[in-house]
Amino acid sequence: MRKHMHESITSNYKILAVDDEEGIVDSLSIFMKRSGYNFTGITDPIQAIERLKVEHFDLLILDFIMTPIHGDKVVEEIRKFNKDLYILLLTGHKDLAPPLETIKRLDIQGYCEKGDKFDQLLLLIESGIKSIEQMQTIKRINQELSDANDKLEQAYMESIETLRYTVEAKDPYTKGHSDRVAEYSVLIGKSLNLSEEELKNLKIGGLFHDIGKIGVPDSILLKESRLDDEEYSQIKNHPLIGVHILSNATIFQDIIPIVKHHHERFDGKGYPSQLSGKDIPYLARIVSIADSFDAMTSKRSYRNALPLEVVKNEFLKNIGTQFDPEIGMVFLDLLDHHYDEILNIQNQY
Repeated sequence: MRKHMHESITSNYKILAVDDEEGIVDSLSIFMKRSGYNFTGITDPIQAIERLKVEHFDLLILDFIMTPIHGDKVVEEIRKFNKDLYILLLTGHKDLAPPLETIKRLDIQGYCEKGDKFDQLLLLIESGIKSIEQMQTIKRINQELSDANDKLEQAYMESIETLRYTVEAKDPYTKGHSDRVAEYSVLIGKSLNLSEEELKNLKIGGLFHDIGKIGVPDSILLKESRLDDEEYSQIKNHPLIGVHILSNATIFQDIIPIVKHHHERFDGKGYPSQLSGKDIPYLARIVSIADSFDAMTSKRSYRNALPLEVVKNEFLKNIGTQFDPEIGMVFLDLLDHHYDEILNIQNQY
């Protein structure tokens, strides 16, 4: 019964694979159809571009090294007429993958190495389907909002809550975490004398900063022990997945910089864009501090919450490297002189 339900869901989404090796396409076809997906395979990348101009597909699996044109050139052509297509890139070896800058510029959602088994690819496809589902929900909500401007604010908040609860249902740690991050962010914003509009964006951005975790495999998200390097690299995809989910709705444009850049570091060693200093959006720098504070003061499966003095020392040690110096000092002042307000937030959520 469960298998039939899975197949009915997966068959609703059309997947196109492009690889100039017919054997790879045939193997993918067998594997994907066995998994219940509506699958089409093409060996000619030029033909694939033309097919995508006239036929809708939800997800594209694309080989990188092909003739007569490589995968990155195929994506460049596709992005001229289709900005929404979810794209996964296949490489013969990770050393042959295109530069990270190219992957970001072309909005390629993920890539993996070819192999005899397609387990990793199936995980990426499942994550992609979840993101596509959420993106379609956003589009539907956006259309409904455009037809009811008088109810825009109420529908806006309801749409945020609905999607946020899907993440909380998936990841128990997220429950309460996003609420606290939002409230801490607003508290910092008030200390910085930000405008009401900026405080509103801080609150919504904080509530929604981890929405991209909907696209992270459950086996990684719910793992109770520490993640290995490969698992951590997949977790690090969640800001870009979040941007992909939200980017089709104009009502979310002001919080996208927060969602995308809340894991950047002031020294440029963060992710996903390795921005540094003042190049990191200001509100994202605030949410980064709130997010880190809640992570340190929350009990996790592999450690207890850290004592306040340890947390203060961690912030002092990382001001100017991980955290914006100005915002970091303002937050430390809050911990020293307004800790009762922070305790109220913790007790509320």
